[in-house]
Amino acid sequence: MTPSAATLALIESPVQLLNVLEWAHAHGPAAPADAGRGPLLDAVPRQPSYHGAPRETGAAGGPASLRIVVLPPTDPMSRGQLRRMAGLARDEGYEVRWQEARGGRLAPLKALAALLRDVRAARRVIVGDPFSRYVQLLLTLVRAEELVVVDDGTATMEFIDRTARGERLVRWHRAGGGGLPGRIRELAYAPVSSAARRRFTSAAGRGRRVEVFTSMPVTAPPGMELRLNDFGWARARFGPPRLTKGTDLVGTSLVETGVVDPARYLAAVRALAHEHGATRYFAHRRESPEKLRALSEATGLEIVRPDLPLELIARRGPVGRTVVSFPSTVVHTLPYALAGTGVTVAVREIDPAWLTENASPRARGFLAGVADTARDVRRLPAQAAHTAR
Repeated sequence: MTPSAATLALIESPVQLLNVLEWAHAHGPAAPADAGRGPLLDAVPRQPSYHGAPRETGAAGGPASLRIVVLPPTDPMSRGQLRRMAGLARDEGYEVRWQEARGGRLAPLKALAALLRDVRAARRVIVGDPFSRYVQLLLTLVRAEELVVVDDGTATMEFIDRTARGERLVRWHRAGGGGLPGRIRELAYAPVSSAARRRFTSAAGRGRRVEVFTSMPVTAPPGMELRLNDFGWARARFGPPRLTKGTDLVGTSLVETGVVDPARYLAAVRALAHEHGATRYFAHRRESPEKLRALSEATGLEIVRPDLPLELIARRGPVGRTVVSFPSTVVHTLPYALAGTGVTVAVREIDPAWLTENASPRARGFLAGVADTARDVRRLPAQAAHTAR
C-alpha cells in the first residue's frame, strides 16, 4: 500500500493544478529538471503517463511530500486541459492521481472511499475550490494542521469576502432557483457547507493554520495568512514569448453562467475586434461551441481553444502586444505571468445593460470590483453594445 503523503492537493480545474505547482515552487526548492528535458510545452504528451516514482527532495512542497488528486469535471475541454497539466506536474516529479468523482450515481461514494485514508492522514491539505460541494464534504473529514486555498480564479475574492462576513460559501453568480427540490437540496446540504466554512473561519482557535495563495487583490480576515502567487514557476519554466504586432482577445464564460446576454456579448466582442484590430480570440474552456461559431462568423476572429491555462499559453507565445479581456481572472494573473515581456493587458468593463434578468444581485458590483482592482492593466470603459442582428 502506497504511504499517504504529508501534503494532499484536491483540485478540480486546470488553473487550480497550475496554482498548486506555483505554490510548491514558492514554498521550497524547485525539483530539478530531468536531464535532457527542455521547457517546451510542445513536448508534453496529450495523454500523460506516469513517469516513474516521485523524486525525493525533502522540500516543503517537493515531490516527496506532495500528492495531487485530480477530481475532474465532466466537460471535455476541462478534462483535456487537466490531462495536459497533469503531464506537466508529473514531469516536475509530482505524483498525480486521477480520481473520478462525477458522472455516475455511485462515483462520489467510490471516490470518497478511495480518498478517505489519504484525506485523514495528510498533515496539510490544499484545495482549489472551497465552493465545491464535493471538496466541502471531504473537508469535514480533514484532520490536517494546515489548510491552503490556491486560486480558482476570481472566486478567491468571493471566498475571502464571504468568510470574512461569516456567510455561506455560495458562488457569486448564483441567483437561486431550482424550485422546491433545489431548496430542499440546499437545506439538506447546509450542515456540510457550514462545517466546511468553520474549517477556515475558526482555524486559529483550533490551532490550525490557513493560508491563501493568491494573485488576487484581497485582504485576509483574522485567522488567515496570505501569500502572493506571482507565477514564478511559469516564468522560470517558459518563455519569454515572441510578440506579434496584433491584439488578442480573451473570452469569458459569463454567457454560459447566465450573467451576460448572448447577443450583447457578441456585439461587444465585435466592437472590440474592430476597435483594436484583433485577429485572435482565446476561448474560455467553458464557452459553448455554438457561441464560438457565432462569434467567428460575426467577427472573422480566429477562435483558439487553448489546451492549457492561458497564463502558460501566453508564456509560450506567440502572444499579441496587447491582450484585452473582460473582467476575469486573467486581468489579475497575466500581469504577473507576463511581467517584463512588454505585453499590455487591458480590461474592458461590463456595461450593466449587458446583464440578464437572471443575473444575481451581486453580479454588477462583483464584476466592477474585478476590473477596478486589477494591477498594471489598462482600463477600457464599457461602450454600449448594440444587439447583434
